[in-house]
Amino acid sequence: MESSVPELYERIAERFGELIRECPPGRWEDPSPCPGWTARDVVAHVISNHRRAVAGLDGSGYSAPGRGEDLSRAWDAASEEIKAALRDPVTAGALLGEEFGSLPFEEFVRRMACADTLIHGWDLARATGQDEALDSEAVAVAVDILLPEDGDIRMPQAFGAKVSSAEGADAQTRLLNFLGRRV
Repeated sequence: MESSVPELYERIAERFGELIRECPPGRWEDPSPCPGWTARDVVAHVISNHRRAVAGLDGSGYSAPGRGEDLSRAWDAASEEIKAALRDPVTAGALLGEEFGSLPFEEFVRRMACADTLIHGWDLARATGQDEALDSEAVAVAVDILLPEDGDIRMPQAFGAKVSSAEGADAQTRLLNFLGRRV
């Protein structure tokens, strides 16, 4: 059975929050699989994208988390705003501007949950020595979204060059390799 966008997002967001809360204190500055980014940078990026999406609903401003900001609290607030927007049918269907691909908010969240929160959850887990398992349905959704966009996602500050997957690699490994991650 296929989950609704709010259900899928809820699972991915909950897992990302767990990774933040369970991050060993001394691991925040450890390098992530994203070149030049630490574990802290990965989390700040995801929070910033969440804030940006919510700001896209009303044209308000947003900012990335500051250096001293509590990332767990910032994540909880940002993900709660997304959940609240998804619960409101009018807001969930609101069309976001060109900056967001002129998509309804709910569709943008589906893509963000798959291509940003999900994948960066793996990056955070890898950087901090936590469980790297991803939600299998979310992996399948990400594959459906990202594979057709192969040429569009290969740009600076986005996804790196594909990595060849070993024969018989599972879906998660194939997705991560497709996005330039070495597993």
